[in-house]
Amino acid sequence: MLDRDGFRPNVGIILLNQKSQVFWGKRIRTHSWQFPQGGIDRGENPEQAMFRELHEEVGLHPQHVQVLARTRDWLRYEVPDRFIRRDARGHYKGQKQIWFLLQLVGYDWNLNLRATDHPEFDAWRWNEYWVPLDVVVEFKRGVYEMALTELSRYVPRPDGRHEPARVDQRNRYLRSGIRHRDGSVVSSQESVHGYGGQSSGAMELPPGATFDPDPQTHLTSPFDKP
Repeated sequence: MLDRDGFRPNVGIILLNQKSQVFWGKRIRTHSWQFPQGGIDRGENPEQAMFRELHEEVGLHPQHVQVLARTRDWLRYEVPDRFIRRDARGHYKGQKQIWFLLQLVGYDWNLNLRATDHPEFDAWRWNEYWVPLDVVVEFKRGVYEMALTELSRYVPRPDGRHEPARVDQRNRYLRSGIRHRDGSVVSSQESVHGYGGQSSGAMELPPGATFDPDPQTHLTSPFDKP
């Protein structure tokens, strides 16, 4: 479902925990990290699509979250031609997104990356609000910055009030070992795809990340779901 300009309606989700950290997911078998996002199906409004994607990608239900805010208008990004299927070129241009800011009112253990048979993430962590954009696929970075900036004023403070999240709280992508469900940490030797589809070396997760191995055997591209 495309609009007249070739953009597919889409939603993005910034999920906060009680410390105002954000959910940060690693795309399956890639070096790419991102927020949950997905297309709006025919007949859905943006909020309905958001709740569906929230469950499909991270396993949460509406009772697990509180909606704090959403972007006022669509935020758009174009997808480079080399990442568009050949039969869609000339028609599909990119995504237009409504972004939602959610507060988790459930628990970490309510998160489930395997809520469907087609998982998007194989690891996740809580990250400071200003996420490291160098691990986001390049053509999405502008939209991430716009969404984070617009919604930052609604991020709760410890005293219950709201103020823009401080830009100087941005942190860099840190490398450590993969943390398995049993708590053990080992160095990863898996080869992962970079943005251009080339091998980018061993993948290591940042501290605090939870690794949830993909049960599927095939590799996927970070552009399977632009």
